[in-house]
Amino acid sequence: IDKLITVKQWYQRRVRGFRRAIVNLTGRTNQTIDTSDDAFWDQFWSGTVNNINDIFALVTADDIHTLREESPANFMTLIYKAVEKLDSSVIAGPSMSLSEQTIVLNCVRLLTRLIPFVFESEEWRSFFWSKNSIDLEDSLHGEACGNAPLAQILLKKLSDLLFCPDFTIVAPANIGPDTLEDFSIESIQHIWEKGVGFAYSRKTPPQIDSNRTEILKLVLTCFSETMYYAPPDSSQPNLWLSYFTSNENKHALPLFTSLLNVICAYDPQGYGLPYQHVVFSDFREQLVEVSAQVLMVILDHESASMQSIDEKSTPTNYFTYFLSRIHREEDFHFILSGLIKLLNNPLMQTYLPNSCKKIGFHEELLVLFWKMCDYNKKFLFYVLKTSDVLDILVPILYYLTESRNDPGNTLSLMFSYIISKLLQV
Repeated sequence: IDKLITVKQWYQRRVRGFRRAIVNLTGRTNQTIDTSDDAFWDQFWSGTVNNINDIFALVTADDIHTLREESPANFMTLIYKAVEKLDSSVIAGPSMSLSEQTIVLNCVRLLTRLIPFVFESEEWRSFFWSKNSIDLEDSLHGEACGNAPLAQILLKKLSDLLFCPDFTIVAPANIGPDTLEDFSIESIQHIWEKGVGFAYSRKTPPQIDSNRTEILKLVLTCFSETMYYAPPDSSQPNLWLSYFTSNENKHALPLFTSLLNVICAYDPQGYGLPYQHVVFSDFREQLVEVSAQVLMVILDHESASMQSIDEKSTPTNYFTYFLSRIHREEDFHFILSGLIKLLNNPLMQTYLPNSCKKIGFHEELLVLFWKMCDYNKKFLFYVLKTSDVLDILVPILYYLTESRNDPGNTLSLMFSYIISKLLQV
């Protein structure tokens, strides 16, 4: 017990130290802190906190508003230095130590907290897309140095981090500690889960799933800029999504298949033991939910342009293009059976009350099924010719009935679209 109390006190001291750093930063309203003062800036990601809840609790909205309005130079520097840390970690690649991984995660968490406050201010929305906003570009490595906007650099680094060995993917068994540092990220099998485009199954540690979830949450935060537009401006193109779904994203194909496979391969029941979700933590469920949200947003980007794509034209959204090119029946079976399993999860009945885990992201799954049928006609025909069509219709009708009983639910129209799509053929 004494050791537990000591650990708790030690962590509380570190949390208070992080809070003092935030207060110190927001209090320097008339002082621009030097960008080369690494001792000061490293306080915000050097491991003083280790979860996103602490970041959101210790960095309040008032703190960020004060920093943005009264110390804009320090606010810009804080964001740049966090992206710089991500960049240097990508350069280190597979040789990242545990302490460096903690720094990366804290930078990701801090950016997840700060970016919405950039989007909410009309004067700041161009910050990520304007070049030479601050004289820090020389510290960013690679071909993006001094040329690309900060938004593109950030998205590129996040894409790289999603396929970093021993951080977000399991390194191959034949790669040892001596050769891992020289091993190229591009040469490693990228795809996270067995399924479409990948026939091998790997056991993934919970920490890797947790790291993927944190990074995907930041990616989703970057995509959310459109939410902050006023209605007259809501039709403006989302530059974050346009870049991420273009051919500039070298990880587009492995990321698409990874997200799709993680969703469709997930089994909420695990070993089928009653109440196991009460006893054990399920990091995979959090990853599946945020993967479904990211994939749903990506597939909805420039969806109208997909209707005119032919064999010779260049796609504007490579994720929807890859989705439309799936054609093997075993892949269709894997996708359909996975969606049926997850959509029917809330309908499960057991003798023991609340003994089975119930997922709560059926809306994202239904959007994914709708996009599959809309973009891939072969998949739609496969659904209709199999006996599984009844298994997919039952949960759709169930959710349609439930949404009708809820006046605040606006999903009825989507359910009607899905049913009409199935009836059109």
